[in-house]
Amino acid sequence: MISEQFDAVVIGAGSAGYAAARGLAGGGARVAVLEDGREVGGLCILRGCMPTKALLHAAELRQAIRQAEDWGITTGEVKTDLAELYAKKDTLIAEFAGYRRQQLARGKFTFIRQSGHFTDAHTLALGDGRQLSAKHFVIATGSVIAPPTVPGLAEAGFLTSDDALTLRQLPKSLIVLGGGAVAVEFAQFFQRLGTQVTLIQRGPHLLRDMDEDAARELEKALRREGMTIYTGTRIVRTEAIATGKRLCFEHANVNVTVEAEEIFYGLGRTPNTANLGLAAAGVATDGNRIITDRQQRTSAPHIFAAGDCCGPHEIVHIAIQQAELLARNILHPDRVEEMDYRLLTTVVFSDPAVAQTGLTEREARARGIDPLVATHPFNDHGKSMILGAQEGFVKLLADRRTGELLGGICAGPQGGELIHEITVALSRRMTAAELAAVPHYHPTLAEIWTYPAEELADAVTAAK
Repeated sequence: MISEQFDAVVIGAGSAGYAAARGLAGGGARVAVLEDGREVGGLCILRGCMPTKALLHAAELRQAIRQAEDWGITTGEVKTDLAELYAKKDTLIAEFAGYRRQQLARGKFTFIRQSGHFTDAHTLALGDGRQLSAKHFVIATGSVIAPPTVPGLAEAGFLTSDDALTLRQLPKSLIVLGGGAVAVEFAQFFQRLGTQVTLIQRGPHLLRDMDEDAARELEKALRREGMTIYTGTRIVRTEAIATGKRLCFEHANVNVTVEAEEIFYGLGRTPNTANLGLAAAGVATDGNRIITDRQQRTSAPHIFAAGDCCGPHEIVHIAIQQAELLARNILHPDRVEEMDYRLLTTVVFSDPAVAQTGLTEREARARGIDPLVATHPFNDHGKSMILGAQEGFVKLLADRRTGELLGGICAGPQGGELIHEITVALSRRMTAAELAAVPHYHPTLAEIWTYPAEELADAVTAAK
């Protein structure tokens, strides 16, 4: 049996794994990267961020063309060639994935296309019979679609987000299960391309991790586009029928039945850790999720983890931050760093987009903070009115005593872009008055932030 020794072995070659390997190798460590996926690139490139946003862009283009009549522009019937749409998406993803493959092949580390599992705390057994030993290990194996827990769904059959990326034709009708980012984004994609969508959410509103007022704005927009939405439900059973699928659930104390050609399961993902032999390495888990501290260290002090396999936020830029931080901690154990989620930013790429940074109003109050809050609607803002925004608003939170900004949320056009202005303001610990004093060009979407900032600045001044 061949055994190889490294300073560090990284398991997984997605965004987090590559970032960790690059950081470690750049610091002089002898590194091996292990990847057993059929494709190389990670969830974000292959089946997550990039392909889904490509599809959403196509749906936005179609919607914009359909709405052109508001400006006297007549286009006739808007048709979609699904094969061409998906081919364009595939071309883009092939380019992104190809670049990642080059980075991995040319990196200052050993890239190994094999599966592996721990046999003890310092040894990995590979699928080809080799063994790898290392002083440190980094687990960055990402996540997989969670198995369905809905009664009867496995037997009836369903689509996942992976399936939705390879469709040959769109279903005429679709039941979407879930109210998070994946469910909402795909629901709107299908609706805009002509599928009649019914969305079923267990909680009281969509996007449970965001403030309810922002989620309600999105719900209004989706309903205006023709989508049927049920919130506050309890699913009873699912079954296959001759024409497709049937879902029975309780809503407002009433039994409801809906039927559709297909069901989309958008109720989340689970860490991809089942086959790693974590117990043999002494790595503690909570279910499938690896438990880490703020240094990204697991219960085995020499083993670290980053990304979806450990959380707590399944966001690519967070995964990369975690990976880069743990690489520095491995290289420089005398000056360890800890993750700081104060600037956590989240974006849902719906239309209107919903984005938040820092504290939400609900989170602030849960922490015992009574923030100053100010909002301004997009339908009372010049540039967004020109763009046809009918729903949405921006909201800022500030400390009552100092005026320091605590968080912001944007439910409206280009929200994923606009939110970064507030992330920058939070990073510099700016006050509402300081943000209000920053010149903003007119007319732009970005100047909408100045209105709640001025309101908060006035409120702080008045309280002094």
